[in-house]
Amino acid sequence: MSSYKALTMNDIAKALNLSASTVSKALSDSYEISEKTKQLVNDYAKKNNYRPNLIAQSLKQGHSNSIGVVVSSVDNPFFSQIINGIESVAYDEGYNIIISQTHESYDLEVKNVNHLAHRSVDGMLVAISTETQNIDHLKKLQQHGLPIIFFDRVTDDMDTHKVTVENFKGAYDSTAYLVNLGYKRIAHITSADETSVMRERLAGYEKALTDKGLTVDQSLIKHCAGTGRDREKLREALNELFALPEPPDVIFSAFDKVTTVTLSLLHEMKKRVPQDVALLGFSNTILADILNPPLTSITQPGFEMGKEATRMLIHLIKDEHPLTKFETIVLPTELCVRDSCPGKK
Repeated sequence: MSSYKALTMNDIAKALNLSASTVSKALSDSYEISEKTKQLVNDYAKKNNYRPNLIAQSLKQGHSNSIGVVVSSVDNPFFSQIINGIESVAYDEGYNIIISQTHESYDLEVKNVNHLAHRSVDGMLVAISTETQNIDHLKKLQQHGLPIIFFDRVTDDMDTHKVTVENFKGAYDSTAYLVNLGYKRIAHITSADETSVMRERLAGYEKALTDKGLTVDQSLIKHCAGTGRDREKLREALNELFALPEPPDVIFSAFDKVTTVTLSLLHEMKKRVPQDVALLGFSNTILADILNPPLTSITQPGFEMGKEATRMLIHLIKDEHPLTKFETIVLPTELCVRDSCPGKK
């Protein structure tokens, strides 16, 4: 355990036989204090490596110039791109960010959100966990005046600004693209949790099949828990798909981690991509071009999402009048065609 103890204003006051109020005013360059006393206090503070208590100052002033960011995990390429976008705006505006990971746990989300609130952040940017059904912990903070904005995983249960992407359209257009390439048995691997993102992507997939005259086959839809973290659950889902009398000729994955883990598992299972089964998925991995084979993917503008959400949050923080009308920004996705889906011969 560290024995380090930071020097406080009270320590300075005691050492120099001054009041704590005099020391505080001297350090803040108050006109009430003589130049001689200011010099004495500042010289002592510098010599003894005094650092102001920023948290205490923020509580006193009512702001901390900090923004809390809640994501599932920073090792997700999509969320890391969002964080880069958040930083690009926050730092220019004089804000620091504090990042908190939920690892898709509702309990951890509640704990982390409350921790950020007690750190006196000026506002929060939140992508709710896949386990989260009840957002009372966020509603209470908003009711107490804390600005909160949702990004990516959003909810209709709270009025605030939201930034998301064209999940339905991205899934619809990609599924239609696969049908146009000649694929008929299109499997869809999605989450076991009912987030807005997964609902919209599943709906887009199903609507495209129907519009193209194909039947929605429930045996080709797999709901996997853990958003790709549970490799064995995903392996089990793939085994079930390939055990069907008519196995899939292409797999459409609904989210980033599952897409890349699926490709890895297909290699382990000695399934050739795309000869035995093609693969397309939502994925913002920067490695898509160099995977074996290069991955056809739906990319999302993560950096732009982070920038837009942060701009909106800072505007909320600075606005002295409470808003009653909120905006939802929906950003476009892009289908990046590579070698993992060449079409049926």
